[in-house]
Amino acid sequence: MNKDRRSFIKWGGSIAAGLAFAPAACKLMSKDEEKKAAEQAAKKDVLFTTFSLQLYTLRDDLPADPKGILKQVAGFGYKQLEGYEGKDGMFWGMGHKGFKSYMDELGLDFVASHCDINTNFEQKAAEAAEIGMKYLICPWLGPQKSLDDYKRFAEVCNQKGEICKKNGIRYAYHNHDYTFKEMDGQVPQELLMQNTDASLVDFEMDIYWVVTGGHDAEAWMKKHKNRFRLCHVKDRAKGATEAADSCTLGEGSIDFPTILKTAKDNGMQYFIVEQEKYAGTTPLKAVEANAAYMKKLAS
Repeated sequence: MNKDRRSFIKWGGSIAAGLAFAPAACKLMSKDEEKKAAEQAAKKDVLFTTFSLQLYTLRDDLPADPKGILKQVAGFGYKQLEGYEGKDGMFWGMGHKGFKSYMDELGLDFVASHCDINTNFEQKAAEAAEIGMKYLICPWLGPQKSLDDYKRFAEVCNQKGEICKKNGIRYAYHNHDYTFKEMDGQVPQELLMQNTDASLVDFEMDIYWVVTGGHDAEAWMKKHKNRFRLCHVKDRAKGATEAADSCTLGEGSIDFPTILKTAKDNGMQYFIVEQEKYAGTTPLKAVEANAAYMKKLAS
């Protein structure tokens, strides 16, 4: 057998072996590895898989017909809710177990609530934990007279965080613009973050109020990675002439596609729609339009 024939047979054998192995390899990739890779790629591109509504958005409608309004909210595509404490409490007169039962019926998850942290807080923490809530949140402190006042409040937050931790839930503080206004050369929000225990206290960033306070929301998220675990997604009207001038999502000036991507990359877990003004629309129509915006943003 000459050299050229031996080389041809060897080359042909290699090709045959490769072809024999190829179907098995391709079969494995298509059914297993390729599917897994595609799923991972899809997950990587998803901004969030679900979003919430802060019920304060419907403060003018909810008290008259809590069950009917909540049913409409579920129909708009919300899967999570964040509550607030009104005259009928956090659970709208249904009790925590009754409210949980109705949420289950609607396919909603009541993940958190703003509440009065100075009244019956231990009971609230216990009830919240019993129905699977994740957070109780202080919604308002108010502008303080001194930095020492903010330091004292930071210690209050640590104490409330300890109570929540004992019950297996988390405590958070929700900002307005006043904590982002410099006082005696310091920004009170920074002081609050430095003087609270990260193992006990998280923060809910109201992006609207950070922007209104003249700050860069993304910079704060990056600087304090994993401290801001919840956020309020609330747009600011273009050409706003007053502090509280929110509008339907996508109609305002805040770049949510960019900001929320940064939020996700820096530990944000809950994306919560809120709107406080409704120029040219109604609260329910705004809530429906905001759900459509969030669905599009997530796709």
